[in-house]
Amino acid sequence: MLPVIRELTARGIRTSIDTMNAETARRVIEAGASWINDVSGGQADPEMLGTAAELGCGYLLSHWRGHSANMNALARYQDAATEVRDELRVQVDKALDAGIHGSRLVVDPGLGFAKNHEHNWRILARIDLLEELGFPVLIGASRKRFLGALLPEGAPVADRDLPSAVVSALAARAGVWGVRVHDVVSTRRALDVLEAWTSGGHL
Repeated sequence: MLPVIRELTARGIRTSIDTMNAETARRVIEAGASWINDVSGGQADPEMLGTAAELGCGYLLSHWRGHSANMNALARYQDAATEVRDELRVQVDKALDAGIHGSRLVVDPGLGFAKNHEHNWRILARIDLLEELGFPVLIGASRKRFLGALLPEGAPVADRDLPSAVVSALAARAGVWGVRVHDVVSTRRALDVLEAWTSGGHL
């Protein structure tokens, strides 16, 4: 993996490492990656926040309540959108206290992680609550099960690309910083439609 990161960096391509392990993150960032994408938001490895601060890289901080083995049991909310915002705020404060500069922080509500279908939709409907945190927001809905629930039973995972692109366009319209996707082409086309719509065709 490290040789690939070095080669991409040499070509001017920015990359990120998706890990909850601080030592793995260190090795990849030192090889040239720009971002740590930590789905645990610094909770899985007590060294992660300090490591990210030391490295001075970008840090994608996700909402998280536990590992995949038990996260479904942790999907209990009275108001998912508000509780996710408040729990993210706690981790953001820890990240800042650890020395991560606010300009390098991006928050992610962690769709699908300790959240059922209804929770995910409630969070998306209230993206404005996430923006209250004062940091860029990343949405990663692509091909997740709650989108598959909109399709006929047994539909292949690739059929989730269309609803994924729609969610990406709506998220962009709501002002998010970025979206994480599998099908870049359909997402780009959806964003082009949104831009044409909002600009009245003056692209």
